[in-house]
Amino acid sequence: MERLKGKTALVVGAGSIGPGWGNGKATAVTFAREGAQVFCVDRNAAAAEETAKIIASEGGKATAFTADVSRAADVEAMVEACLKTYGRIDVLDNNVGIAETGNVVEVSEADWDRVFAVNLKSAYLAMKHVIPVMARQGGGSIINISSIASIRHLGISYVSYATTKAAMNQMTRTTAVEFAPKNIRVNAILPGLMKTPMVEHSAGLAASYAAGDVEAMWRARDAQVPMGHMGEAWDVANAALFLASDESKYITGIELVVDGGVTLKVS
Repeated sequence: MERLKGKTALVVGAGSIGPGWGNGKATAVTFAREGAQVFCVDRNAAAAEETAKIIASEGGKATAFTADVSRAADVEAMVEACLKTYGRIDVLDNNVGIAETGNVVEVSEADWDRVFAVNLKSAYLAMKHVIPVMARQGGGSIINISSIASIRHLGISYVSYATTKAAMNQMTRTTAVEFAPKNIRVNAILPGLMKTPMVEHSAGLAASYAAGDVEAMWRARDAQVPMGHMGEAWDVANAALFLASDESKYITGIELVVDGGVTLKVS
């Protein structure tokens, strides 16, 4: 349908931590399939290259770039490289996130700081450097990938993750209001229980759910969802596509929950 024809999308976290489809990887490919030229950024160079190659193999345009987006210098370089390659940035998708288990007593100060740097500071830095570009262009769409952990407790103790995502929601709201006059829309997606490589490779989550048994964790997570099954990366990608496209041109500052009904449950 070419819903993003003529747009340049900067996807941060466009690689996948392991085989399969993570949210960022699926989003980058979906954007390309809908006509966008995609700047694929990941800390893992091979992962970013893999996503870009998939897009190229389907006839799309993509460029891979390696950056640690918790570092200001890397973010500045990322934005400069995207502009040098494609000349503009119409869509920014902030899809970086890590989950460390532990409550406020258990989590170490080092882990707390690391989760905040990766999950929250990265989105702040990306918006800081992309918004002026969008303002000069006359507008754009920013999509921050949050989590339903930001609005309710899910039975798993990962306070640093939940707190960073809650802060991301408020950062999304305030930024949406402040830059709406510039025609820059800022929205958040709150995925629920998703079956992605990130979750599969999180030893802490598997341990919390099922004593390290990944297959048992999948079954337990499926059982938590009113629809009877977890979501997949394409569910997040399709939500991001809507928010990136002009179909959502009058939507800003929302938290789009993609969770199969989990947050509607009492327990």
